[in-house]
Amino acid sequence: MKINGERVVIDAPHHAMDYGIGMVHQEFILIPGFTVTENIKVGREITNPTFLSRVLGRNLETLDTEMMKKDAKKALSDIGLNIEEYVRVAGLPIGYMQFVEIAREIDKTGIKLLVFDEPTAVLTESKDERLLEIMKLIASKGIAIIFITHRLDEVMAVADSLTVLRDGEFVARREVKDSNVFEIAELMIGRKVEKLVDEDVDHRVLSDDDIALSLRDFHVYMPGELVKGIDLDIRKGEIFGVGGLAGQGKIGIPNGIMGLYETEGIVTFFDQALDLNRLGNALENGIACVSEDRRGVGLLLGEFIEENIVFSAMQVKENFLKKVGPIKLFDQKKARAHAEEMIRLLDIRCTGPKQSAGSLSGGNQQKVCLARALTMNPKLLIVSEPTRGIDIGAKKLVLEYLMKLNREEGITIMMISSELVELRSLCDRIAIVSDGKVAVILKPDAPDAEYGLAMAGAKKEGVKHA
Repeated sequence: MKINGERVVIDAPHHAMDYGIGMVHQEFILIPGFTVTENIKVGREITNPTFLSRVLGRNLETLDTEMMKKDAKKALSDIGLNIEEYVRVAGLPIGYMQFVEIAREIDKTGIKLLVFDEPTAVLTESKDERLLEIMKLIASKGIAIIFITHRLDEVMAVADSLTVLRDGEFVARREVKDSNVFEIAELMIGRKVEKLVDEDVDHRVLSDDDIALSLRDFHVYMPGELVKGIDLDIRKGEIFGVGGLAGQGKIGIPNGIMGLYETEGIVTFFDQALDLNRLGNALENGIACVSEDRRGVGLLLGEFIEENIVFSAMQVKENFLKKVGPIKLFDQKKARAHAEEMIRLLDIRCTGPKQSAGSLSGGNQQKVCLARALTMNPKLLIVSEPTRGIDIGAKKLVLEYLMKLNREEGITIMMISSELVELRSLCDRIAIVSDGKVAVILKPDAPDAEYGLAMAGAKKEGVKHA
């Protein structure tokens, strides 16, 4: 490794920092109990000397909280994040956490190189654009950027050159001005990509008489993702999409249905009311969910892949257990066989079922979450940001598998995503959530302008049903 033409050895994170290298991680390294300011300034706190510190050392200096808040406000303002600097990180929406990470790096002095690892994976389209603008501004000041991403439009928008890796190996290097998205995609996955799913998607008209899931005056009190009284009907056998900007409530819907946050209103599943005050009731009634927060909610990071895949089915349905008299024991053989089958089906890149989930890449962790949900044999599968942090090849595999589950197995799917292209590729109908309410329900082939207006909250005269 060479920096400014000189060979260097970096064998610890602080060595990288000494060389002026900063990083925005795909998986956050924030301290939940700290405020936004404390997270931005951690390790670089501003202090004031005291009488005791002059005598006994700097450890007795006091924090200059006003200057720290001022710096934090500036960093947040520079990236366009409208959030108070005194708010605790715990409970913030994932998109906001990502911007706090970026603000922390922006606040540092002496930065010569910034590494962005999938920084837009959790951001909506409007915040994507803002982040790309910030990256261009940073580069214009002489700071080099390594931008790790799977989103080809972002590469074409901001990168000068690109290197394509596949299965951990160098594939090609290109100047962006001499390439295009189709060539890059082909290099990434080894085959041409023209659309997100290979199957011809028949956007069907399903009967309003056979409703799988019904929400009435549904409220969810999830910090940063409040749901403020929505009505929705999802038809049996439908792939129903939910989109919208970050912080508008779309993430709160699945978390409320699964009982993770306090709710109000009525949720019925095939005409049976769910008890949302009892955690696990949705699972017991045949609803499985792939969370957008795979590390915080979706996985047992220290456990093996096979245990993650079978855990919910074992706890809720008592599958993968064998009786020995009055005692129930874990059926390791059955669990291993099932985990190996799911690894094959979803192409989970791992050393085997006994690899820990926490050691997998982000995309493969997402596939393990999907495998566990499918192991529940659900009637309704809720997938929240199902392709977050996954490369194009894996994204196509996951989306095509969801389509297969819907068409061949008859599983009703509710898909929450910040990627409108994904929703419009798969879904029969798409609800756009704005300010905690359903702004409009559209068909996938509705004009772009209708989606844009709904996401911007411009359509206020009532909900249009597709």
